[in-house]
Amino acid sequence: MSGARTADGVSVGDEMPALAIPLTRTMIVATAVASRDYQDVHHDPDLAVERGSKDIFMNILTTNGLVDRFVTSWAGPGAVVKRIRIRLGAPNYPGDTMTLTGSVTEVDGSLVTLAVRGENALGVHVHGDVVVLLPHGTA
Repeated sequence: MSGARTADGVSVGDEMPALAIPLTRTMIVATAVASRDYQDVHHDPDLAVERGSKDIFMNILTTNGLVDRFVTSWAGPGAVVKRIRIRLGAPNYPGDTMTLTGSVTEVDGSLVTLAVRGENALGVHVHGDVVVLLPHGTA
């Protein structure tokens, strides 16, 4: 597998390349609807403001999916995500950019733990850890 990472080819402290994700209104609405999250704060700006937000904002299912995409893009097609544990902070609003970063914090045989963080103009949107199962072999 070209570009695939292996458990033997990663070490604690390895940094993942940053991934900048433009947060468009269309993306926020479409991903909320695609995940069957019909809460009005994810698609109706007037109701979001009425409920105390400055605008619509991204739902947690989308954030979880973007964290998964970030990790699997780095890890390669042989990786299996075993656990994603994240916490949300500042909202992701339309017109901003979320930049995901991460690093390897533990390697235990084939299991690799990654610390991930996503920041936008307001601060930390998401942080947590992801455990992936990587194949063995040389990178």
